[in-house]
Amino acid sequence: MKTEKTVDRGSKEKLYVQIYSIFLEKIASGEWPAGSQIPPEDELCKIYDVSKITVREAIQELVREGYFRRVQGKGTFVTIPEKPYGIVMRTRLSEDFFREEVVTEKVILERGLRNIDKDTENIFLVDEPLYYFLSRKKAGGRAYMEEIYIPYYILPGIEEMNLESVSLYDLIEEKGLKKIFKILQTIDLTFIDDKTSQILDTKKGKSALRVRRKLISSDDSIIAYSSAILKDEFSSIQMEFERIK
Repeated sequence: MKTEKTVDRGSKEKLYVQIYSIFLEKIASGEWPAGSQIPPEDELCKIYDVSKITVREAIQELVREGYFRRVQGKGTFVTIPEKPYGIVMRTRLSEDFFREEVVTEKVILERGLRNIDKDTENIFLVDEPLYYFLSRKKAGGRAYMEEIYIPYYILPGIEEMNLESVSLYDLIEEKGLKKIFKILQTIDLTFIDDKTSQILDTKKGKSALRVRRKLISSDDSIIAYSSAILKDEFSSIQMEFERIK
């Protein structure tokens, strides 16, 4: 009986990076040959005793690099990737501002198509219908609200998608007509307005951190824009860079 390699919880290396390495080793050794289907996420969680978030992040990275291909309704299959372009350092793309393994509660408060206005026109520089959703997120006793705008043509059928259980980044990578090439992030101070005070149950007029992100494709077009306002429990945001290959 084959003994599965396990993760080292005492290691400084993130769990999803360790799972990524284990999966890559299985591909390189031929245990998971090209064209084969890998075990379901639930089974992988049990084998390695990690959360679904950890397994999903490792799989998503291998999908992005061309080692895996997801087929809706069937599963994830091994493919033969093209030679990578040599980028070995990357930021961990996360939809929230917390460490991995922290369960985030996400509630969609508003969603739907919106006509482009002056503010969003200056961001996207196109006259395309935008899909908008507003969410409140909570983890570790801390909460924030986030507004996201995405041109409808980037994710056709987004109105039918379950946005509470999946990351926007994963949706774009899996189903988007354009992929994320880079992210421009701006962090500044803002003041809580009426709407935000009600959503976050905090006092109007207080200062708060605001994190704005432009998701940009390889042709330099903006494929999504997000603006998150963080409650006063946040005094700083840490960004991590990890070498994963």
